[in-house]
Amino acid sequence: MFEDVLVPEDRVVGEPGNGWQQVTSELAYERAGPERFLSAFRVFVELVRAAGEAPEPQLAAAIGRIAAHLMALRRMSISVAGMLEDGQSPEVEAALVKGLGNDFEKLLPEIARLAAPAKPGADLRRFRQTFADTLLLSPAFTIRGGTREILRGVIARGLGLR
Repeated sequence: MFEDVLVPEDRVVGEPGNGWQQVTSELAYERAGPERFLSAFRVFVELVRAAGEAPEPQLAAAIGRIAAHLMALRRMSISVAGMLEDGQSPEVEAALVKGLGNDFEKLLPEIARLAAPAKPGADLRRFRQTFADTLLLSPAFTIRGGTREILRGVIARGLGLR
């Protein structure tokens, strides 16, 4: 804690003495933003492109499963943004979006890999390249905005379990 520090009025961010609220609100933006579940989105786009107009039933089901996850996470993200706009402190909700988003980002490439079209002649070059790029970047997905352990602690405190 800083004491006897003079900060010129034009340099103060937010309200004096309200720094923790400012930090947790910024973390909620970071944790619940769409980048928390869209980092692997290109894999989905390329999977849909490779599937073509009439995908096999198992591929269509995988695409539907991924789309359902995306829509749920999108709605949750928008909800957290609305809470922040209303001046609320959605730390728990944001931690949930990030945790579920991380799980989804790990799951999406695996679902796509298992469901990728197997028909001869399917052009999978773009899908394979996007998939490979996503796998290289994926270790960083989980550490942005707090590790799983930190998120679980935030959620447990918010639920009164800790």
